[in-house]
Amino acid sequence: MNRPTDGGGPRRGPSLEIVRDGRRSGGSPATFPARADRREERTERAAGAPPVHGGTDAPQPSRQESPGAELRERTADLQRLKAEYDNYRKRVRRDRLAVREIAVANVLGKLLPVLDAVTEATGQGEVTGGFERVAEELRSELAALGLESFGTVGDSFDPFVHEAVSYRCTDAVERPTCTEILRPGYRVGDHLLRPAQVAVAEPPAGLREAGGDGGMRV
Repeated sequence: MNRPTDGGGPRRGPSLEIVRDGRRSGGSPATFPARADRREERTERAAGAPPVHGGTDAPQPSRQESPGAELRERTADLQRLKAEYDNYRKRVRRDRLAVREIAVANVLGKLLPVLDAVTEATGQGEVTGGFERVAEELRSELAALGLESFGTVGDSFDPFVHEAVSYRCTDAVERPTCTEILRPGYRVGDHLLRPAQVAVAEPPAGLREAGGDGGMRV
């Protein structure tokens, strides 16, 4: 059998190699990485990377204040609310007392003529026996409601609570003085029901100037 010589017939080119599943048939593995491997590498790198701020999964900053600041704010609110409630209670109590005093003063003011009649009859000796006990009970109940009488001989004349019916000059006094109580005055608390009717004596003009008193005002 004759062997072909080197210079003989035509030479065959390099044989085609079929690449299947990343490997050459009959040869070494392919040199390029598979796409699945690249995707896995990218997934692993992304899993190990730190989270990016501003993303959807990034933690949002807390809008609530610290517990201590919130506690102080709530405590201040409660203190303000308590102060407002205390002021409201005081105002209501004050208004109730004022309304009560006005109502009592109106009722007692209507009873003053009755009390004057009883006092006058007592002075004349006409109230005796059972009527005397009634008069005493009436005075006691009116005093329990806060009725006070004023006006005494020797009091300094006060034009705000005294009504001068008559006056005279005398050396026996050094200032305008009530010398006679013609009708007692009455008041309830700070409410003046009526002034006291009095007779007033005042010193002469020379003594008034020396004493620095401006004289009586009627």
